[in-house]
Amino acid sequence: MFDFFTAVSVETARKLSPVTLAFVGDAVYSLYVREKLVLSADYPAGTLQKLTSQQVSAHGQSELIERIFPLFTEEEADVYKRGRNAKKPTKSKNASVAEYNRSTGLEAVFGYLYLTGQYDRISQLLDSGEEKGKI
Repeated sequence: MFDFFTAVSVETARKLSPVTLAFVGDAVYSLYVREKLVLSADYPAGTLQKLTSQQVSAHGQSELIERIFPLFTEEEADVYKRGRNAKKPTKSKNASVAEYNRSTGLEAVFGYLYLTGQYDRISQLLDSGEEKGKI
């Protein structure tokens, strides 16, 4: 049986491809934004989708990384750079290459933190990003 909230070791997470970490991190960030929107007001589903898309886009994530990158530990900065510089199997349709690369790096950090069970750190970074701008 699969245990949903089982953390992996830092060593195991480091061995994962940065694109794989970004795959998980995309879901983590998307769930954060969706939950925050649902709990903040009684929006219709269509509005929730539109608001989520604005924030969980390469452009929105690129803006977020500019606000929180100075808060990264050395380890988080390393994961970010690996994700940003990784070869990606797809290209963004609605963002510049630089925005897409930065957003992949951010997602890799969230994936790494989630998989290693550092949920409080994810919250800390997102709360700080929210204080410095809109999430």
